[in-house]
Amino acid sequence: MKATRPIRIITSLSLAVVAISTIAWLGLGQVSGAIERIDVFSSLGKRPDKPSTALNYLLVGSDTREGLTREQSKLLRVGTTKAAAGARSDTMLLVHISKSRDKATIISIPRDSLVIIPEHKSSVYKDRTVTAANGKINSAFAWGGAPLLIQTIENETGVRIDHYVEIGFAGFAGMVDSLGGIDVCSKKDINDPNSHLVMSAGVHTLDGIEALKYVRTRDFDGMGDLGRMQRQQQFMSAVLRKVTSTGVLLNPVKLVSFFNAAIATVKTDSQLDSSDLITLAKQLKNLSASKVRTLTIPLGNANARVPGLGSVVIWDKVLARDLFNRLREDLPLVDELTPSPSASSSASATPTIVDKFKTRTADENPCGALK
Repeated sequence: MKATRPIRIITSLSLAVVAISTIAWLGLGQVSGAIERIDVFSSLGKRPDKPSTALNYLLVGSDTREGLTREQSKLLRVGTTKAAAGARSDTMLLVHISKSRDKATIISIPRDSLVIIPEHKSSVYKDRTVTAANGKINSAFAWGGAPLLIQTIENETGVRIDHYVEIGFAGFAGMVDSLGGIDVCSKKDINDPNSHLVMSAGVHTLDGIEALKYVRTRDFDGMGDLGRMQRQQQFMSAVLRKVTSTGVLLNPVKLVSFFNAAIATVKTDSQLDSSDLITLAKQLKNLSASKVRTLTIPLGNANARVPGLGSVVIWDKVLARDLFNRLREDLPLVDELTPSPSASSSASATPTIVDKFKTRTADENPCGALK
């Protein structure tokens, strides 16, 4: 594969921050008017019921080069906006905000997930209809944009999407730079000729461009997209720790500066208005990194093959169904099992924690304390 291949990845950083905090910053008068709003729901047919007032956001990363300077494009070794024309996304996050607005869950959806893509109009021949068929989930975005992707995810999960946010490269890089860089810790040396990232093991402070390279790297440890998602989740957690520990969420000046860095490439659904965002901002002001959990959809087979599609990722039918049921009902993902009463047990016995979805809290640091 050539080093100049089209980049199809946007970082979970931008998505996560928008998901649990900066979504609400869109409502700030200084920036809300500049956001591009798109209609993503009106063409959808039957949709899942919504049994609670919890909120579900679909965060999508676009590989658009819009907003990148010539120097940034050169450093990333990517082509022009014209050369990369078309809708592409390899990073999708389902973000669940509890009805009490005191907890959030960020779920990574593997780009090669095997799903049924619903019937849709051909993106090439507008007068033709493509019948429903098996496909990779990122193809839904490529073929039908946000509406087809939302329909696909709702059909597969039974979870109703309330709002949609899409962000590109320039917005991500600007966010990182506005925070003064983000600290990451790699346990291994990284030398990836495709992302052009060369980094020794240890702690590093990455600027926007280097952070882009870090979260798109996938060809150095043999784990491919799954390893990349783990790094993206760790990176997003580092951002959340920095944002919540430095008072950014409570400082209007910093909020505006931070979001203005990303505004050039942010798109939201047309139903997400300023009043909704301001209300959400007030509700989320006390949300801490320790109340945010990250995970990947439970997988049954990460290396399956399907004729005509090649390598695909298959979800664990039992665990994935349980996960989506909990999201629909706004139930905890981590269970606390109270010990059964017995003569020998203490009245103050510690409950058993069961985390079958293998979640992480955003305040956890996989490399220990960063220095």
